[in-house]
Parts: sequence; structure tokens; C-alpha cells
Amino acid sequence: MKKIAIGFGAAVLALASFAAQAGETPAPDGVKLYFVNLKDGDTVKNPVTIQFGLAGMGVAPAGTEKENTGHHHLIIDETLEGEELNEAIPADDNHKHFGGGQTETTIELPAGTHTLQLVLGDWSHIPHNPPVMSEKITVTVE
Repeated sequence: MKKIAIGFGAAVLALASFAAQAGETPAPDGVKLYFVNLKDGDTVKNPVTIQFGLAGMGVAPAGTEKENTGHHHLIIDETLEGEELNEAIPADDNHKHFGGGQTETTIELPAGTHTLQLVLGDWSHIPHNPPVMSEKITVTVE
């Protein structure tokens, strides 16, 4: 019984170590992630086209482990912060993944005010260290 408990504890420790290291994909200094065609305070109509800009790194599809690359995630009406920045970005209506290396999307948003932010994810959808994030902008959909 004791041997199983020690083995289990070692396995948990090994998994915890792996998870902690997974969010450590480095980002070079001076990287800039930004919206190309939108700015804070814009009023837009559906469908909304959003162009992603990235300077200082390259774009590569999810699953591609290549230094100084990542892929885009669009965060809608949410905030990624704290421990969330060490975990894979969720995939849902508020966290859009562009793991194919896309640099533009066209989406429908409900009428009203929305916040948008871009976050670059590494090969496994985890933000880089330090996180590569755009400024959060607010847009109004008519």
C-alpha cells in the first residue's frame, strides 16, 4: 500500500512539474500584438471583420513547436489573467482559437458594447512568457 502511495505521489509531482513548465514558452522582447483595422471606441456593423497584427514574432499553426512563433486567440467580453495565463486558453464563444495560423476573421456579435483582446498562444494554446497580448479595446456593434 505504501509503495502505491509513493508512486502515485511521484506521478502527481511529475504531472505538476510538466504543467508548470508548459506555460514557459518564451516570447522575445519588443513583441507587439494589435488589431489592424479596429481601434478602441469604434462602432461597427455585422458581420465584423477583425484583422490581427503581430510584430516581432511569427505565426505558426497550433501544434507547431518553432521558436518565436504562436497562433492567435480572440478574447470576447472576457479577461485572461493570473493563473489562467499558465493554462491552455479555453475554446468557447468568448475564447476563439485560430490554430490554423489565421490572421483575420469575420464574426457576428450581438448588438451592443463588447471588449476584444488578442492573445498569442504557443503550440499548445498556452500564452507565452511573458504573455503576448494586445490592448483590450471596446467596440459597439450597431
